[in-house]
Amino acid sequence: MRITGTHFNYFMVCHRKLWLFANSIQMEHTSDLVYEGKLIHETTYLQRPARFREVEIDGIKIDYFDGVRKEIHEIKKTDKLEDAHVWQLKYYLYVLQQHGVDGAKGILEYPKLRQTREVWLTTLDEETIVAMKKDIESLLQSDECPPVLKQKSTCRHCSYFDLCYATEVDLAEETSITSS
Repeated sequence: MRITGTHFNYFMVCHRKLWLFANSIQMEHTSDLVYEGKLIHETTYLQRPARFREVEIDGIKIDYFDGVRKEIHEIKKTDKLEDAHVWQLKYYLYVLQQHGVDGAKGILEYPKLRQTREVWLTTLDEETIVAMKKDIESLLQSDECPPVLKQKSTCRHCSYFDLCYATEVDLAEETSITSS
């Protein structure tokens, strides 16, 4: 299996989410928040498709690459999972570097927040990516889905929330009904 930027993003957010996604249990199509993110991607920076290239290489897909400036532009809805966004972008930079594109940088853009952040790939990042890639591959080769963990604040906004926590929500409701 080829590792993608989405794999890196999900690895940083939740190992269970990554495993489910990689095993073709994909819930993004049911999420209003994912749909909102796609709308932001499609309705901001409308001049980009004419100016930048789409690049597909080694399982990654970069929507906006400026070959002259060697810049990857990655659009995200919110910065709540910024660490995951940064590592997704660093992975893109790593793959480009592996194919001879040295000195590229990433630009993370949050149009709703009117913020941008430059992202660079360091030697330490490269070593971290190699280690993370091994961990991702190991996780994906497992026959068992990682267990549901204690809810984090980001879980409620995840497209897999119902799949992971439906039983807990049902039990909590039953407990409050029977104790009333």
